[in-house]
Amino acid sequence: MKIRYIQGDATQPIIEGNKIIVHICNDVGGWGKGFVMAISKRWSLPEASYWAWYKSQSNFELGSVRFVKVENDLWIANVIGQHKIRKDELGNPPIRYEAIEKGIDEVLTKAKELNASVHMPRIGCGLAGGKWEKIEPILQDYLIKNEIKTAVCDFK
Repeated sequence: MKIRYIQGDATQPIIEGNKIIVHICNDVGGWGKGFVMAISKRWSLPEASYWAWYKSQSNFELGSVRFVKVENDLWIANVIGQHKIRKDELGNPPIRYEAIEKGIDEVLTKAKELNASVHMPRIGCGLAGGKWEKIEPILQDYLIKNEIKTAVCDFK
């Protein structure tokens, strides 16, 4: 099994059955740029859930995930995978690969529970400043090795 790379909109998975859309959130309560805008355009619940989670601070930390059911067979995985929203004083980007790994492990557990496929844009590689060559092996180690159908969408 391999990661399936497709051209298209990650908010509109085309595989039948249960699906999880994964995206990366920050740990400072910021929602308003990047892929979250496409999510918010289609569903209001993931953003509302993120804000409530941030306000509660209950397990709102790097590597944590909240799953939000938005359709009968579709969940959004809000993964806290970036620290703050800008590079630090040393020029390091906000991405935290260890947090992505921990979050993807939780996604794996949920995908097995739901018998779901997993869909995403190139997570962590936009505003978070990550490198795909570091993210892709995480997906291979957790999702692909466990035979979870995984699609990465590159928007046209």
